[in-house]
Amino acid sequence: MGNPPYRHIFIIADIEGSSGCGSYQASSFLTQPWAQACAAMSRDVDAVVRALFEAGVDRVTVKDFHRTGFNLLPEMIDPRARIDCGYQRGPVPGLGSPGDADAAMMIGMHAAAGTRGFLPHTLTSRLASLVVNGRHLAEVELFAASMAPYDIPAVFFSGCPVACAQAGERIPGIQTFAIDKSISPESLDANRWRGDLARAAVESLANTSVAPYRPAGPFNAQITIRDGHRAARRMADPWGFKRNGAAVRIDAPDVHTLYRSLIRLCYLPPMVEKTLPLSLALYNLAGRLGRLWVRRQLTSRNEA
Repeated sequence: MGNPPYRHIFIIADIEGSSGCGSYQASSFLTQPWAQACAAMSRDVDAVVRALFEAGVDRVTVKDFHRTGFNLLPEMIDPRARIDCGYQRGPVPGLGSPGDADAAMMIGMHAAAGTRGFLPHTLTSRLASLVVNGRHLAEVELFAASMAPYDIPAVFFSGCPVACAQAGERIPGIQTFAIDKSISPESLDANRWRGDLARAAVESLANTSVAPYRPAGPFNAQITIRDGHRAARRMADPWGFKRNGAAVRIDAPDVHTLYRSLIRLCYLPPMVEKTLPLSLALYNLAGRLGRLWVRRQLTSRNEA
């Protein structure tokens, strides 16, 4: 491409829609299939990163955004990219700061909670369903909206076909590339798929028609907690969210307030929020230790 219109790409990477995740176990912390999925996810990201640099992009920042935030193996990814692992308090919850990025890409993503698709969920599998203003809310909407204050458009998305369809419906103009999850990771021609993924990502660099995603409020979220009313009580009542049994309701004037409220519901009891710097440090430490375990598992497998 030579001189693409976007010079700094911010990539959000997840594992469910990556080439090595074929089951819930492969997305779960400290399992052998997860170790293999981490390696495959890293190779997927590397293919995209290398293609973007070859196309003339100046900088690439990759945000690891699955579970602990320490799934990517930086040693397997083009060293010109900056790999950002772990979670940050802000300014964008979890993501931290996108800096001076001028376009966002999301790869390895999944469909919304309560919908069909491969391992569908929104933020956490503890939510059986999350319906906002009458339709299921997907993470692509939350992430794209969170970057809009920085004037960053979401130009590219990859995941299972259902996830791609949802992204296309929610974010006008976004380009998508699907992975067929009916094919097991062992049967998938991963190198060929990665090549196609990388080419699709490069093609999206010409996507200058998509605008930063700024959905208009107010928002009414109707949430069903998977584990029933007791779990809903523990999650919702400390924050004063409206609840009826396992059903929780959150009203928000704008998408950023909605996102912060959902994060509180899913992850942050009040005591954890009050000690958030320490809580994040401990959680990120657990993620780093998990990644060390992954490296040992991969080394042992290669030596066997």
